[in-house]
Amino acid sequence: MKNLLKSAAMATGVVAFAASAQADGHLYGPFLVTVKGYQGDAKNSVSYTGQIARHVLHDSLKALSGGGNGKPNPDLKARLTSYFSGKEDGRAIVAPASKEGFPILQTTVKQISGKKNLSGKTYGGAVSGWPNNMTGAEVIAFWIDKAAAADGGYDMRHGYEYPQLISKFIMGAVFYNQVVDNYLDENLDADKKPNDQPYSKGAPYTGKEHSWDEAFGYFGAPAHALELTPQQVYDIAKRSPKALEAADRNGDGKVDLISEMTFGPAYYAASFDASVYGSSNETRYLHRIVKAFLDGRKLLADADGAKLTDAQRTTLKGHAATIEKAWQAVLAEAVFKYAGSAYKDLQAVQSVLDGKGDASKATRSYVHHWSELKGFSLALQTGRANLDETAVKLNRLIGYGPALANQSQVIGVNRDGAYLKGEGPTLGEYMLHMLKVQQLMVDAFGVQARVNDKLADIKGLAGKINAGGSAEND
Repeated sequence: MKNLLKSAAMATGVVAFAASAQADGHLYGPFLVTVKGYQGDAKNSVSYTGQIARHVLHDSLKALSGGGNGKPNPDLKARLTSYFSGKEDGRAIVAPASKEGFPILQTTVKQISGKKNLSGKTYGGAVSGWPNNMTGAEVIAFWIDKAAAADGGYDMRHGYEYPQLISKFIMGAVFYNQVVDNYLDENLDADKKPNDQPYSKGAPYTGKEHSWDEAFGYFGAPAHALELTPQQVYDIAKRSPKALEAADRNGDGKVDLISEMTFGPAYYAASFDASVYGSSNETRYLHRIVKAFLDGRKLLADADGAKLTDAQRTTLKGHAATIEKAWQAVLAEAVFKYAGSAYKDLQAVQSVLDGKGDASKATRSYVHHWSELKGFSLALQTGRANLDETAVKLNRLIGYGPALANQSQVIGVNRDGAYLKGEGPTLGEYMLHMLKVQQLMVDAFGVQARVNDKLADIKGLAGKINAGGSAEND
């Protein structure tokens, strides 16, 4: 019966969870069909397979983008492009894939949902933290072009690791943006995606139900996340054999990517929660977001296919606001974390310049963490709200590229797509920038987990640099 449910779900696009017809108190689905006059056979109205397909496209694109050998590679570029903007049926799931002790049900993107891509759902505004006012999709396409010719995804001359830039930005420019600036924004208005009409002709879900489900899908949490600890949800994303039992809720021996896997946004929420679990500054980003999604879905189920009242829509928008605030905080926590990582790497780089340590190892770690920082800082700016002065400060502190040991930094991109380099800050000045980024995340977003917190160094470092008269006054 369980395997039949999974097969039916993959054929119809409706998410399968368990044999029961209605969700229990902690499971996102199944929910009964409430569409009036529905003539089909579906017993479950939850569907977000398209969003899971895009998570798989993202994971696969990230894995593939580190496959270059330092020379132009048209075949690799074509494959990367197919996972970003193509819609071919034959695309294999490169990641997440089965490994020993953690078998995964699906092997192709089409088994989840066909004809999906990332580019069509990418943030369409200008990305102010990257040169030339490119749109979100243009920035990713630019990085894909660079990644195809990079050595293992790295460009050490300019300081970029493209798999990290691509991945972290997509977490904002696709997943976060689509949820907070689309599905849980205008789609909650009374005249958009009405709850007393099917989402499309013959669909087993209403307009509001499906919009809400799609938003949940983009968060990337297992449907049973409220039954799990943050550490368990984190371990599922790592495909740890010890996490198989926690992931495989229906007990069929395989992990269904649609309803049992953890993807990027939920992974980071779980990681921050797990890092401070049981402490005085404990966060509950994962469970807060998933519970708000579940509470909103229960409200829609209770509406029983009728148009929402103003009071119901107000409550639903309250749940949406909870999701948006917590998700934004997760992105800010990531910026805080990787600014701290880059700061520690810069300390190692400085030690190398002083004659201690491995230069190659220190610089590579710095480029890796800086790329994560940059990707998340751009992702944070793709939400519904304009971050205004906070975004300006963030982009100026981080720059278009990392400050390098020879005091150079990327300052632009020319019309041919080549990087332009100019004089950058000293390593000491840039270390102070990293600490100012951490302070900005505290001041603007109130981050609580504060992984890699190095703010205790800010006063002493600022005083040291100011004594030399070379630090910027931000």
